[in-house]
Amino acid sequence: MITVFGSVNMDLIATTARLPQPGETVAGDSFSTAAGGKGANQALAAQRAGSPVRMVAAVGNDGFATPALALLDAAGADLSAVRRVSEPTGTALILVGGDGENMIAVVPGANGIFLPEDGTAAVSGMADGDTLMLQMEVPAAAVEAAMQAAKARGIRTLFNTAPLTTDAIRLAGLASIVVANETEFELLIGKHDLDDAARLAEMQQLHAKTGQTLVVTLGGDGVVALHAGEVLRAKGLVIEPVDTVGAGDTFCGYLAASLDQGLDFATALRRAAVAGSLACLKPGAQPAIPTAGEVAARL
Repeated sequence: MITVFGSVNMDLIATTARLPQPGETVAGDSFSTAAGGKGANQALAAQRAGSPVRMVAAVGNDGFATPALALLDAAGADLSAVRRVSEPTGTALILVGGDGENMIAVVPGANGIFLPEDGTAAVSGMADGDTLMLQMEVPAAAVEAAMQAAKARGIRTLFNTAPLTTDAIRLAGLASIVVANETEFELLIGKHDLDDAARLAEMQQLHAKTGQTLVVTLGGDGVVALHAGEVLRAKGLVIEPVDTVGAGDTFCGYLAASLDQGLDFATALRRAAVAGSLACLKPGAQPAIPTAGEVAARL
């Protein structure tokens, strides 16, 4: 089973011909809402990949709480550990201009209520062989407590470094599996403008030092990983992306689910890469996450 300790958001998305200047009002073209939050996205991906998922999160007592959880609920995820609190459900206010540029303001709301003891409690109900998934959209102290508790019990942790902060850099060392994109990995190690050979050398050095599994996603170039001393690469699909939002979360959820289902790491990596590609073929994050059957058909 997979436990996800992370964020639940409602995304509020408006499109305009161009982004406004400070103090300016412009007419909007369209408005939509969508369930989001990296924690919820990854939980839904793992659930659709075929693994049972328990979501540990918080939402408000407001009108956004139910729609923010609707797709997770419909997929059959265990939401019994999702708390209703006085703070509002987390929101992301997204303004998209006609040229594709965007402005985003994230209001953590209920995602910000977690304390270290909540992180410890999230792990207390887990069993040997379970996987804990974490990101950085809930307080770092709570994430750290969960990772420490999991480490003490020998529970596998998959830590996605996004959004990357100084806390994420510090906490990455506690994880069994670290997943980062190219930019995040460079910030993680404090080196920049790495080519493929230099990146691989840095990954090998870090892997030899920590023993952690390191996974770096490379967009259209697939993914490279260091696992048990072995370099592994996987390609996604050759596609014309419609929307890349949520592709990384889909990858993480499918990787965790594939390992939870007993697949070897190379096979899990390929399955996750294909799932991430398929998530780029539809707009939005959660609605675009493919089912296990859709992924199997393209493997």
